[in-house]
Amino acid sequence: MFQERPVPRVLTNLAHGEHVLSSAEAGVTARSASLDAVVAADPVTTRFDYMFKSLRDFYPSAHLDSDPPSTVVTALKALGSAMVEQGASAAGDSTVRPIYTYWGQFVDHDLTANTDRNTSISILEAPLEPLQPELVRQQLANLRQPQLNLDSVYGNGPTASGADQVPYDGDKLVVGNTFPLDPAIDLHGADLPRHTAASTVEGRRKARIGDARNDENLIVAQLHVSFLKFHNAVLQWLDDNKPPAGGARFAMAQQLVQWHYQWITVHDFLRTIADPAVVDGLLDGTITPIFNPDPDDPVMPLEFSVAAFRFGHSMVRGRYDWNKNFGVPADPPFSSFDQLFQFTGGGGFAGPLEVLPDNWPAQFERLTGFEPTPGDAPPGTPPRFARKIDTHLAGPLNDLRNEGAPTDSVWVQRVLKRLAVRNLLRGYRLALPTGQAVATELGIPPLTSAELLGQDPGLRDALIDGGFVMDTPLWFYVLREAEARAGGNRLGPVGSRIVAETIVGQVRQDPNAFIQQNWDPSLGVTLADGSPVDSIVRFLQFAGMHPTA
Repeated sequence: MFQERPVPRVLTNLAHGEHVLSSAEAGVTARSASLDAVVAADPVTTRFDYMFKSLRDFYPSAHLDSDPPSTVVTALKALGSAMVEQGASAAGDSTVRPIYTYWGQFVDHDLTANTDRNTSISILEAPLEPLQPELVRQQLANLRQPQLNLDSVYGNGPTASGADQVPYDGDKLVVGNTFPLDPAIDLHGADLPRHTAASTVEGRRKARIGDARNDENLIVAQLHVSFLKFHNAVLQWLDDNKPPAGGARFAMAQQLVQWHYQWITVHDFLRTIADPAVVDGLLDGTITPIFNPDPDDPVMPLEFSVAAFRFGHSMVRGRYDWNKNFGVPADPPFSSFDQLFQFTGGGGFAGPLEVLPDNWPAQFERLTGFEPTPGDAPPGTPPRFARKIDTHLAGPLNDLRNEGAPTDSVWVQRVLKRLAVRNLLRGYRLALPTGQAVATELGIPPLTSAELLGQDPGLRDALIDGGFVMDTPLWFYVLREAEARAGGNRLGPVGSRIVAETIVGQVRQDPNAFIQQNWDPSLGVTLADGSPVDSIVRFLQFAGMHPTA
């Protein structure tokens, strides 16, 4: 049952959205040199490819016009700028809780990490031109195995040693302590493990985890802490209920953690953010998938990683009701998105500290909607829902903290910090098909011009002026489809198919996954009352990161 997996990689210096150069390219520029530790050895990589091979092979007929590229790039920048709100969203909130935004980000980091085989694939080149799909397939590789196997949590396992390895205490994963600001607070084990000895303060702040991107914002960092604690709680549950024989304790715990994570991702996360009928149809075989990955040659679809699965960017709030130190009548009543980037290792904890202060750990019940005390969120508190999946992004996503290096030019930093622009340029550079071409390939009626144009005059102008009404960038199309055909509360038909097919397909092709092993949460760990761990909330509860009543 516990089959040996290929050795995963520990990605120590990879920033969110950043591409890693191969070892042959390392040292070419200041940016590539900063990623030395990631590519010091030949990486164990998997491939990126296109989900819709017929569209790939008929490039450029199913893609954005590229004549001249400079005109398209200017139009894409205008569209990206028009997507960012400077004030509050007029569309209201979705019915989805914020935890799903960041569970999705955690899943993304588990599935993909881009690596460039050639500097020419970057979106920072000038002039920027689209690449031939075959060149993209040759040059772009994935430093992650596209399986939900928690490389970012387990790294190279408990037998690996060294400063850049994930730290273990026997079979347990090490959890870091917070800095005690308030003697009345006892939050031992509420931060990521960090370096205790380094030449600089910045080095000591660095988290010792399997993927540095999980320390880029505090929500995903605290979610990573919950995985560390969940694993340790599974070990204790095994000792109390099913003591394993011999040396199988770690392997059994790891497998149970992976299965619960996979099951919850498919049956809770995926059925919430995508059309549940699509998810169920892919699981029971009533929908024939286009994406059928080969277990011996795992592939990550570019339409998923570069476009459709970036839907979560539109769900990000500009502020959150984070913990008891915020919320009316507290002052301030919310944590800003910028603060959630500051209070991480990359953000420097907004001061001289080297670990998270004890007034900043998450109270996840404020992100899950689990309110044991009625009226816990009085008027004036930021809504405990994600923003709608739509074509409007929160203002802070136009000036991302911790993006770009000090040595980068102003132009490079500006591209990296503007998330919508970055997404659109990357899709263009990597020759993604248009939304209309994908819809037609799936047999789904494309959005009408009225649906696509919507009501926002700035977006309407950017779409019309850019020539994107009949040929729309796939990422924008997925967001607009969710807005027009699902009320912004989940993905629409095209987005659901791409996202669900990819995640279900990757789980199905993994011989160790819960589907292949005919496993479900009734066979796993249980809460104190005997309840199965079959949802994100129950996962957090079992990890001790969420109240149970």
